[in-house]
Formats: sequence, C-alpha cells, structure tokens
Amino acid sequence: MTVDTRQYNVAIVGGGLAGLAAGCALAEAGLRVSVFERRPYVGGRASSYEHPGTGEVVDNCQHVLLGCCTNLINFYDRLGVSEKIRWFDELTFIEPGGRTSRMAPSFLPAPMHNVPTFLGAKMLSAGDKIAISRAMAVMSRGLPQDSSEDFLSWLRRHKQTEQAIERFWKTVLVSALNEDLDRISVRYATQVFRESFMKSAAAGRMGLPSIPLSDLYGKAIDYIRAKSGEVLLRSSVTAMRPKQDRVGVLTGAGEQQFDFVVLAAPFQNVASLLPPDQSAEPIKQQLASFEPSSITGIHLWFDREITPLPHAVLLDRTIQWMFHKSKFHEGRENAGQGSYVELVVSASKSLVQKSREEILELATRELAEFFPAVREAKLVKSTVIKEIYATYAILPGLDKYRPAAKTQWPQIFLAGDWTATGWPATMEGAVRSGYLAAEAVMKNVGREQRFIVADLPPTGFMKLFW
Repeated sequence: MTVDTRQYNVAIVGGGLAGLAAGCALAEAGLRVSVFERRPYVGGRASSYEHPGTGEVVDNCQHVLLGCCTNLINFYDRLGVSEKIRWFDELTFIEPGGRTSRMAPSFLPAPMHNVPTFLGAKMLSAGDKIAISRAMAVMSRGLPQDSSEDFLSWLRRHKQTEQAIERFWKTVLVSALNEDLDRISVRYATQVFRESFMKSAAAGRMGLPSIPLSDLYGKAIDYIRAKSGEVLLRSSVTAMRPKQDRVGVLTGAGEQQFDFVVLAAPFQNVASLLPPDQSAEPIKQQLASFEPSSITGIHLWFDREITPLPHAVLLDRTIQWMFHKSKFHEGRENAGQGSYVELVVSASKSLVQKSREEILELATRELAEFFPAVREAKLVKSTVIKEIYATYAILPGLDKYRPAAKTQWPQIFLAGDWTATGWPATMEGAVRSGYLAAEAVMKNVGREQRFIVADLPPTGFMKLFW
C-alpha cells in the first residue's frame, strides 16, 4: 500500500547541517517541511557572514572534510554543490624555521599507501616512526568499544615517544576531534586513523569548500523550497508541546501544529526546548555529561603573498593549521597579489581569555617562524573569531550518554552530531544524524526509507581487517 506522505508536516528546529540534512531528506520523501532557524542564515556552526570590522565575508571557522565522509558528500550531491569542494591529496607539515615534510599516497595498497612519504618525513625520527607503526598495527585489528581510557594513556601504554605524540598523534587528532589527547575517547581516535589514514587513499583525501559556508549550505534552502517546504530565518522556537497525535511548536509568531518535530539544536540548547515535564529528565541527564570545546579562527589579510602553499600543518606552536584562502576560494585566486589566510587553533582553551590584540600578536609572530615573508608583509586587516561551543568534547565513555534519534515522545526526534551516530563531532556526524532522524520519521509514517549511504569500502590489505 502506498502511503501519501504529503498529508504529514514536520518541523525542523535548527538550520545547521543536521537539521538541513533531515529537512532535505524528508522533503525529498514527500513530507511538508518547515525549518526554523533563529539566525539570518543557515549552516549553524558551519556558517559565514559579513564581518562588520573588515567588510569581508568570513567563515566562522575553516571546515574540512575527508573522502571517507560519504554522507556529507552525498548531501553535497543532493544540493548540487559537489563542484564547490576542492580536493587535495597531499599534506605539508612545517616545523618552525621552515623545514617541511609531506604526506601523500603512493601506488602501494592500503594501509601502506602513505608509507613512502611517512618514512621520508623529516619531522619524525626513526624511533618515532617505529613507535607509530607499532600503534597503527594495533589499530588495524579493529575498532574498540568506547571505554573510560583516554587516548593519551593509550599512547603511553603503547610506548609512543614524546615527539611522536606531539608531532603526529596530537597534530592529527586535536584538529580532527577538537580536544586534547587526555580528553579523547580511544574508540574515536582509532576511528579517525582507520577511516582516513588506513582505509584507502581515497578515504584520506582532504576537501575544502571553495565558497563561503553559508553560500554552500544555503543551497539547502532552495532545495527544500523547491519541494514545497519552507525555511524560516530569524525564527526562534521557544518550546514544544506534544499532544496525543500532534506537536505544538511555539515561536515568536505564535503556536503552530505539526505531525512531527526533529529537534536539531546544539546539545547545550536542547534541554530548554524539551517538553517541560518529568519525561524529559532522562535526556536532560544525558545532556549533562556533554562538555563544549572551543575553536579559534584567526583571519589575516596581507598585502603580498606569504607562501604558495594552499594549506599547511604547523608544528610545535599554538597555531596549528594555515589555510591560504587566496589559493582555493572562488573569486580570490586572482584578486591581486595579497594573501588571505586563516589560522586555526583547535581545542583553544588557552586563547579564550586572551584579547584580540594578544591573539593577533601571538599568531603573526608564530606565522613568521614558518613563513619568513610575513616579516616583510603589511597586515592590511585582521579579525579573530572564537567559537566557544564549536563542538562537544568526545570524552572517554561518552557513547553511553549519546541519545538515539527516537525519543519517548512518538512525534519528537533528535538530530545533531552529539546523538548516537557512531561518529564524533564532525560535519559527517551531523549529516548522519539528520538522515537517521529522517529515517525514524519515515518509519513512523509507515514507510521504511533509507537515507544513510554506505561507508567507503576498504581497499588493499585493509579488506582483511574490516
């Protein structure tokens, strides 16, 4: 029997990636979708806006995807923006003073495809490389269950050298998971390396958006509206009132009735939106176990080119990544001889209390250690963006507190990278959560429909360990 899904309407609370993914999937399935977003743009923590101090459109933080992010890539395909992602196969690691090491795949089968450049990396000693190889061999055996052990303890238990920890494990994971090693789950640290470094060469490719993030995800507005849905910007939801077969959604414009609600707000905002009764207590207790982790983006515009590199990993200093947006952002490649760069500091607790001037002085001083041209360049304009709630911390043992999409209220579902997706706080995790919530809604209307797409398959010898 065919189910007429157009008789159902669904409210999506939150226009971040989770909410947009759920909204696009449900609109495609034929439900009437209404997305409520309190800001004047969509994208949530992956958004951009015109910065009043500089007059420039800036991303709140540089976002990176990898080839293993199959659901995020599917989402881009759905929106028709896949060509707006620039893909890179090579990573450049730079030490203070300018010595470089590169990582890139070779003709060897996985998981050995990175071995030639890994062995040639000047940033690591022979002892470092032997220790890392031993630990990677342990990781290749399988993905462990989440436990109370933190990843720094795991590294020390597996006899990692201090330099291997600082220049390899910390460099990769603090950027990927936005938390310090002693606050990272072993399961998700292992997942990062298995999915991106070991699975295949394609899985480790790095993608960077070539347009502002709100332009990228703004295509979801067109997608939903084209399928008879609506996206309501500057529209805050203040409460939900579940009834026997409907949910009242309260906004500044009054109360509207919906068959279903997908609550796709950040974890720190969810508790205040849940129905105000005792049945919400279990989820509120779960949410109490989550902690935020900050990211700081430092945007610098120089009057001349400071490096030909499009991006680089910066070692042994506070600043961790350099993204040379003049090299990969549309409209900037030929916009004169200057350089627009964004420096990223993940897990940036040390910068939260610092002033803008202190952060800029620190960043430009450190940047000159990697790129001497900075000393001669004039800093035309700059800004610092602190995202205090950039992600949740993927703490050891957190999995038992991550809720599923389905809740105790038959008409209310949860989405967000903090839900039980099997992935950490990433864009891929957010999109997966939206698709999972959409699948749960469709099941409630009597139609099984799968939106989650398959993981990238392992290649080479990794087929034996997956």
